[in-house]
Amino acid sequence: MMIMVSIICVIVVALIIGLSLLTTSKGYAYKHKVDPHPDDLAEQQRDERGQKKEVNAQSNRP
Repeated sequence: MMIMVSIICVIVVALIIGLSLLTTSKGYAYKHKVDPHPDDLAEQQRDERGQKKEVNAQSNRP
């Protein structure tokens, strides 16, 4: 009887440790998505405008 209880306890402890490791690894693997910094966004928009101007200037050449 005591051996059966010990085996069940070991299985429960192993299950709890396994589940905690699984949830921890999933938590670290999650990729957080945040809004871009306003300065980075403004710089990207300026770059895009500059590229459009270059494309327009090249297409207007004879």
